[in-house]
Amino acid sequence: MSALASFSSCEISDALIKLGVPSGGYIPDINHFSGKPICGPAYTVKFVHSTETDAPKLSEHFVDTAPSGSVIVVEAPLHAKNAVWGGLMTAGAQARNTLGVVISGRCRDLAEHRDLAFPVFARGHSTVGQSPFTRPSAINVSLDLVPEGNSTFPSTQVNPGDWVIADEDGVVCVPKELEVMVADLAMKSHAIDEKCMADIKAGKGVKASFAEHRGTK
Repeated sequence: MSALASFSSCEISDALIKLGVPSGGYIPDINHFSGKPICGPAYTVKFVHSTETDAPKLSEHFVDTAPSGSVIVVEAPLHAKNAVWGGLMTAGAQARNTLGVVISGRCRDLAEHRDLAFPVFARGHSTVGQSPFTRPSAINVSLDLVPEGNSTFPSTQVNPGDWVIADEDGVVCVPKELEVMVADLAMKSHAIDEKCMADIKAGKGVKASFAEHRGTK
């Protein structure tokens, strides 16, 4: 278990911003559909449109090769409206003791995920499945997850083994080489914010509390 599990996705993003990560590690537009918050190393899966016949094909189902203790991170084609994850995959992932799934794309079978209490985070949901729209093409590859629409918000890269933290506020990726630094910064910021919260609740005021504890004017 990483020390990162002690902090919220917001606290971790704040630390990443301080370390110069442009997106704060935030993977935009992801919603929490089922299960509890998760923190674990990424096992990445890339989907392509079914029409991309030149793209590689997997010899095994990607769920069947997911490591125990991992967070499955799936990248679907940006504008795909079909689901790339359903109830049967949740059952398989749970049987392999994975921690949950983060989908830059859509899921379906919401009731099944909730019945199994399996953590599912996704951009949206759909009634149609993978075929004939998309298919998995690669595992354990770098993913570049971009916002929907014409947003100027920076993309977030997820590499195999990076730390993925997902809760009700959103999903954040921490490059594995920054794990210790992010945890240290998050711990310091958490202690400062606790002091701010105590003072603000006591009526000191937000500006005065920030000035005293955060050093901001």
